[in-house]
Amino acid sequence: MTSILSQYLMRTIFMSSALVLVILLALAGLFEFIAELDDIQNGYQTPQAILFSALRLPNLAFELMPIAVLIGSLLGLGALAANSEIIVMRSAGLSVRRLAAMVGLSGFVLLVFAALLGEFIGPPLDFYARDMRNTARHGQEDERLGNATWVKDGNSYLHLERVNSEFEFGSIYLYRFNDEGELESIAQAENSGIGDDDQWLLENLRETRFENDGVQVVETSVAVRDFEVNAELLGNALAKPLSLSLRGLMTYIDYLERNALDAGQYTSELWYRVSRTFSVLIMPVLALAFVFGSLRSGGTGGRLMIGVVIGLGYYLGSEMLANSGQVFNLNPALIAWFPPLVLLAVTIVALARIR
Repeated sequence: MTSILSQYLMRTIFMSSALVLVILLALAGLFEFIAELDDIQNGYQTPQAILFSALRLPNLAFELMPIAVLIGSLLGLGALAANSEIIVMRSAGLSVRRLAAMVGLSGFVLLVFAALLGEFIGPPLDFYARDMRNTARHGQEDERLGNATWVKDGNSYLHLERVNSEFEFGSIYLYRFNDEGELESIAQAENSGIGDDDQWLLENLRETRFENDGVQVVETSVAVRDFEVNAELLGNALAKPLSLSLRGLMTYIDYLERNALDAGQYTSELWYRVSRTFSVLIMPVLALAFVFGSLRSGGTGGRLMIGVVIGLGYYLGSEMLANSGQVFNLNPALIAWFPPLVLLAVTIVALARIR
């Protein structure tokens, strides 16, 4: 019997959460498309804007998942409470703790789905969408397509004239320092790129070395160099934090910290994403605590309003704290975990008050 009830509760929560998520994604996708209309130029026209908005939907789904699960759980469980089905379950001997465990199992399944979405589906499609938009705007025929960037590799600093998705960088400047911070050499290559084996290929390299007894100039037609920065790390450097998976974020954060570079933005995104995923587990149990109260006799509109208010409050509060944490250099883990921990505390207190 318990297994049947658990499946029934899971099916109710899944169906209502999926419906809410589809509605939220339709609105978010529409707003995304409207925003893209202002940037239409060259090869980036309405069809490309529609494709870009569609490719962004998985990442948007991950961001909206906690709100969708909360509203969906309130609607689904609220409907069961309004039909006295929750009361019948209690009368059959199910405790509040047991009901919370059943509902929490639904939250765990949704948590796994959100984690898979935010790790393997959303970030790659988001990166592809942004790269497609950039290519369409500037045109494939533009050989200068890409962005100039600086990269640090231990005691070496690399300035890449352009960086594109094919990892062709044009001319490159290399500045190498010793452990005391003194300049050891300056080098320039007319063309550069990363091969399949992550070896850097430098064409027509001209290096000026500063030695104790003078200056030495070395020229090489093709030079092969090993740098810590490989294609994966450079790709992470090009991508926005939203376009990186958790593995990509951790890899790039490790690189930044080992090279004494600021990793605050990426660390904040890492903890924010983990805490957001965890909050999906809390939302169905929080909804259960509400349906035992006044929402049992309330209508769908009241339950929807409660869900929207709590969901928007959680989302806006999380965003505000994340941005404030970066501005005031606060602990990113503490800032990211504060909203879900508050929700967890409210859920525990609300469930403990139920008799």
